[in-house]
Amino acid sequence: AGWPIAHHVWAGNRRDSTTVQEVVKDLSERFHFARLVFVGDRGMVTKKNLQELTSSESHGFLVGMTRRRNSEAESLIDRVDESKWVDCPMGINAQEKKKDPPRTRVQEVECDREGVRVFVVDSDERRAYEERERTKAMQRVLEGLKKVQLRVAKGQLKQPEKIGAAVERALRKSHGYRYYAWELKDGQLNIFEHPVNLPREKKYEGKYLIQTDQDDMTPQDAVAHYKDLDEVERAFRSLKDPLGMRPIWHHSPRRVKAHIF
Repeated sequence: AGWPIAHHVWAGNRRDSTTVQEVVKDLSERFHFARLVFVGDRGMVTKKNLQELTSSESHGFLVGMTRRRNSEAESLIDRVDESKWVDCPMGINAQEKKKDPPRTRVQEVECDREGVRVFVVDSDERRAYEERERTKAMQRVLEGLKKVQLRVAKGQLKQPEKIGAAVERALRKSHGYRYYAWELKDGQLNIFEHPVNLPREKKYEGKYLIQTDQDDMTPQDAVAHYKDLDEVERAFRSLKDPLGMRPIWHHSPRRVKAHIF
């Protein structure tokens, strides 16, 4: 019914993906579930975790997929058919907006991995956020590139290798390689929007992928279950902010767990 039945505490430097098998084993032994479907974000996904979850008939998974530097994810998004989108039920925030509430749409696309289903989700709210973040990042990168361009125009930077190093430093900030390209021609530094990377960024904005091994789950149910992770994140924010859960340096793990509980 949405109420937590257990919680776990780990050291802050432990990677999320290393906790999955421990949690699933603990929950199975303590509560004897007939069926346990693990829902996790992209940080939980490793090949080993998915293999462990699928090795038992009573376990399953519903997890996010990484979108960047993932050729499979790009090919799956490219398989989207614009005529097959299905609207998802609106959440409370969307319902409160009387005019043009943000939509969330989903469709299942064919996956080449046997026994795995993939859903592509298109979110107006996520698209608006990613567009804002990209616009701000592009502005920051462009400001840095223009400073280098001005130094070149004034003759303060002349050697090609030094110009290239200065441009590379500017592009490393705010993921500038995603948005801009450059060339040095006849002693002039030219900056322009990247002809491949930028259109790809815009194309994938607002879209994310969910994968599952559950045959009986509808696309809308998959989105609803995955969005429950947002409720968990909101609970953490509520715990940390109003209650002022500031860093307190306990001297034993037992006291750390007591404090969080």
